Amino acid sequence: MMEDITIRFEELIAPEDRTAPIMIEGLPGIGHVGKLVAEHMIQELGAVRIAEINSIYFPPQVIIQEGGTVRLCNNEIYRYSGEKGTYLFLVGDFQSTSGEGHYLLSQVYVDICHQLGVRRIYTIGGYGVGHFNEVTRVIAAVNREDLRQQVEDAGGIFSEGEPGGGIIGAAGLMLGLSIPLGIEGICLMGETSGYLVDPRSATTVLSVLTKLLGIEIDDAKLTERAGEMEVALQRLLEQERKSEEELSYIG
Repeated sequence: MMEDITIRFEELIAPEDRTAPIMIEGLPGIGHVGKLVAEHMIQELGAVRIAEINSIYFPPQVIIQEGGTVRLCNNEIYRYSGEKGTYLFLVGDFQSTSGEGHYLLSQVYVDICHQLGVRRIYTIGGYGVGHFNEVTRVIAAVNREDLRQQVEDAGGIFSEGEPGGGIIGAAGLMLGLSIPLGIEGICLMGETSGYLVDPRSATTVLSVLTKLLGIEIDDAKLTERAGEMEVALQRLLEQERKSEEELSYIG
């Protein structure tokens, strides 16, 4: 019988090769901003998968892989250790389908961080504004007041009342649940329309995050994807404009 939440560490990874002082969470969300940032860093740094997380709180479906084979939905933890530092990354297919699942999974993520020596968590997400912006801001939140200045110095913005509904999902819950464990938490949310996958917003968030980490990550691939999305978006907007003109003419 499947357990509610199962964590499996790679057997060939020694316990001492699982630890890190920093965790970067990039699970799917608005505009897939966090997912884009974390997966880009994993690829650029050559991070190694160390754990897999399965849960009945994920959607009741399987992922169809290349060749037509299937696998269960899962989230994964990757680790990088090298000249740019030592980091853990939490990425995956889905967040929870229920409020209870969000809390239980987020508590598991935070407990894993505590067990693996994490002292600071960065949660990355998108802040949906419902329209397209020329300039993307990075809205921030922290779980300790003394973290605010360094986030502002890196380009993050603290805007009263934004986001109005709070931070939903792991990006917010991990910050709150990590407080009793003494783990610092910083959330970076890139402004995005919320309509499309948004690599441009991800590029902006990556810039703030790497300043906080004190490292450089090549953003060429993200920038290229952002350019491709801009072209697609312009075509979409042009089609919408023409449709409105046609409707106006008919009216």
